[in-house]
Amino acid sequence: MRGLATVPSYVVMQPTTLCNLDCAYCYLPFRAADRRMSVAVAEAVAASVNRLASSGRFSVVWHGGEPLAAGREQLAALMAPFGPEVEHHVQTNATLIDDGWCEFFATHKMRVSVSVDGPRARNGDRVTRAGRPAYDRIVRGVAALRRHGLPFSALAVVNDPSPGRAAELYDYFLDLGCEVLGVNIEETEGVNTRANAHDPAAVTGFWAELVSAWRRDPRIHLREVEWSLRYTAAVLDDTTADLLPSRLDPIPTVAYDGSVVVLSPELAGFSDPRYGDFSSGNVLTAPLHTILAGAQRTAWVAEFIDGVEACRSSCPYFGFCGGGHAANRYFELGRFDGTETEHCRNSKIRLLEGVLEHARDHQSPGA
Repeated sequence: MRGLATVPSYVVMQPTTLCNLDCAYCYLPFRAADRRMSVAVAEAVAASVNRLASSGRFSVVWHGGEPLAAGREQLAALMAPFGPEVEHHVQTNATLIDDGWCEFFATHKMRVSVSVDGPRARNGDRVTRAGRPAYDRIVRGVAALRRHGLPFSALAVVNDPSPGRAAELYDYFLDLGCEVLGVNIEETEGVNTRANAHDPAAVTGFWAELVSAWRRDPRIHLREVEWSLRYTAAVLDDTTADLLPSRLDPIPTVAYDGSVVVLSPELAGFSDPRYGDFSSGNVLTAPLHTILAGAQRTAWVAEFIDGVEACRSSCPYFGFCGGGHAANRYFELGRFDGTETEHCRNSKIRLLEGVLEHARDHQSPGA
């Protein structure tokens, strides 16, 4: 990967900054404020996105705040400018999902991903604004999805990758009924300043245990593990050059006010004396495709690309992770041209080592 691509594979849209939960590890700075995206912003984005979608599959991901807090009428109005070729996804805490929302998802062919951290005891960080546990409301929302026969993905945050946790987690999501599972070890980013350093052996063991649980019953697509296996297969076949794109996906996030932040949704809403508000432009004053064409000239983006090149020259795991994420570098290191972060260690290096540890422990006798 050399530099920043001008054409993204998807766009992240923030219909509202508001979230009805107050999760302890949340990175969002304005989740208590209801700042809503206008239809004018959606129309401006759609003008570029519809053109991209006409030549192949393209996704818009609605991500808050809590996107459903915008309400069905507002979300429908924001989705309306996008053409029929655009595929819509939503990342939700599920607490607001009811029959009405399920009908909305079905009508709009919307793909749903639910944030839940495993069994009740593992969801202590997911609380309402009044500090009450949100778990029962989450599972009620999931039950509504299942009642309506709607497939869904799940995203779990792990703050304690200790022995036994991975198998428990995987068994829970088998029972929950999701089709795809993503697992994130908690990250220090945004307004979440909690430390995310863990014992390396414990984290490696967590991932190895997760691979073992998945291999016993691989009904769920396990995002991190399947990507790791594709990478290791490519290493064996000497085809790793085919895995990463030639340029970094810009992953534009369009905030409620139309400002565009590339590479890391987690940077939206923040500012820095050196870098300003991290935005590369605003769709209300310039087309999205024009903003993306010039995004590499944004000062912090250029610094991040220097950091990617530093990773390429110094890290044996570069072919697997492609240089990591901009927000992790900024919030952990205070700048963008650093290299290894705790996020790298937890979710890239230890992940791959866990897959290899599992392979060594389960190789055939005499192999």
